[in-house]
Amino acid sequence: MRKGGNTKKRDYICSRPPGRKASLRGFIGHSNAILLHIWQFTVFHSSFIARKPKNMKQLGKNLCLTSDVFRVLILLAGFLLLFSGAEAQKDLTRKLDDYFRKSMPAWETPGLSIAVVKDGQIIFSKGYGTLEMGKTAEPDGNTLYAIASNTKAFTATMMAMLVEEGEAGWDDKVKDYLPWFELYDPWVSREMTLRDLLCHRSGLGTFSGDFIWYKSDLTAEEIIHRAKYLPARFGFRDGYGYSNLMFITAGEVIEKITGKSWGENLRERILKPLGMDRTIISPDHLTAKGNFATPHALEEGKNIPIPWTNWEEIAALGGIISSVNDIGRWMIFNMNLGIQGIDTLVRPASFNQLWKLHTPFMVDHTRGNDFNTHFRGYGLGWVLSDYRGKMMVSHSGAFDGMISAVAMIPEEKLGVVVLTNGLKTPVNAFSLYALDTYLGMPERDWSKEHLQSTEASQKRDTRITDRVAARILNTHPSLPLEKYAGHYRSNIYGLITVSLDPAHKDSLRLEFEHSPGLSATLEHWHYDVWKINWDETHAWFSFGTVKFNTTNNLEITGIDFDVPNDDIFFEELKPVRVK
Repeated sequence: MRKGGNTKKRDYICSRPPGRKASLRGFIGHSNAILLHIWQFTVFHSSFIARKPKNMKQLGKNLCLTSDVFRVLILLAGFLLLFSGAEAQKDLTRKLDDYFRKSMPAWETPGLSIAVVKDGQIIFSKGYGTLEMGKTAEPDGNTLYAIASNTKAFTATMMAMLVEEGEAGWDDKVKDYLPWFELYDPWVSREMTLRDLLCHRSGLGTFSGDFIWYKSDLTAEEIIHRAKYLPARFGFRDGYGYSNLMFITAGEVIEKITGKSWGENLRERILKPLGMDRTIISPDHLTAKGNFATPHALEEGKNIPIPWTNWEEIAALGGIISSVNDIGRWMIFNMNLGIQGIDTLVRPASFNQLWKLHTPFMVDHTRGNDFNTHFRGYGLGWVLSDYRGKMMVSHSGAFDGMISAVAMIPEEKLGVVVLTNGLKTPVNAFSLYALDTYLGMPERDWSKEHLQSTEASQKRDTRITDRVAARILNTHPSLPLEKYAGHYRSNIYGLITVSLDPAHKDSLRLEFEHSPGLSATLEHWHYDVWKINWDETHAWFSFGTVKFNTTNNLEITGIDFDVPNDDIFFEELKPVRVK
């Protein structure tokens, strides 16, 4: 009876229903039932030990049999669990791959790479599209892109390291390290702390002053010196204004404390320990590294390859160039709370500062939202929010011709990074789809929804078409062309020159002292307004005009810029004529 019973159990475990072909998927589908019967089988055999042995020799045999059975069955159970988990993981990665591959064409993004990390491992890493429009080379997990403002978390983390080392304090005054630091108000200049630099509450408006550094040859210190001419948008610590200038300032503080450049600190403190060996901060090193994407601007809906812009001097705000595999290592490090292998590079307690809400964003509590979000705001170098009942730590980045996004759910040890080489991209849609997939949320086509929203927003933006429609034809300048030529000075920037165009007798030339890449030809538009025809294609703006202001006696006093865009504010220049 015992032998027959055992055989029946064994045959049940190894058999399959009549007429059904054996398959891994079918085998995995019955894994829970198999484990149940393994438990029953183990209990059955363990009953031997409970029977009274005839002698000591019989007792020894019973013990050996039971021990062997336990070992074999535990090993089998472990194998089945691992096998089942691996197969389930493959199903998820296939699902992601199918979704990304099918969704990409509708966006017309030239190319992108995406990686997912879970429980300390990079479990998905792949590229889609092309490195450059018109060419066949494809991106992968090691392809280099600019990560732009996702760099800010690196700057904040290095500041945390200096605080831990006793070299700085979060509430130290900026003037303790940079005595020449000045903003719009003397009291604010004195009270600004290192913490304030990293959480966008200086009182400056979002992107205010970005023209100063954009494509300029100014040093970081020269850029910061000009910040005092920018007006306040909010009260100090009384509003959120995304300030790249303050992160440039934080980079200068790091250099002042350590005696090393921001880039040297990055390599020594983060890149080398984490094994981020493809990450750089200058496009000058792209050729040596190989496998890098080309940025693309959008012109009339078409992707146009453009040259890389060098952000090395202002790298603290957004100069890192990296791959999704390297950023995957960075996310794992953060979700391990600063521990890399056996080394603690940042103490876990520092994350209570980095991931502490310092500057809140408005959340509409009068209506529901897609993610059951109750709070959003900025920490130190990170955006913080709750996402489906769990804390999300994230950021995005925008570089000339490249958009990026990083998102982590620390309590799930789950993170996603998307890097692209275009401006119309599914970075947020793909991030949300990946997060929801691993969180087990109901299926939702984020790509379709975000694409519809993006295209609707583009249609609503009529700033350029409105200006073109408002043009008054058949008008003439008030003065001879040579009267417009001269030197104009902007307090926040420097010298801007208007000269006669030797190549076109009816045009003028526009040149910026510190930004040769912004040079342009001025073509008469109407009255004393001239259209800007840029020498180069730019990612963030295309159409623009300048208006020459005059006194009642038609003496030119200055220039007003009108370049409609959301990033580089030419209107802040307000140059006045000096010669």
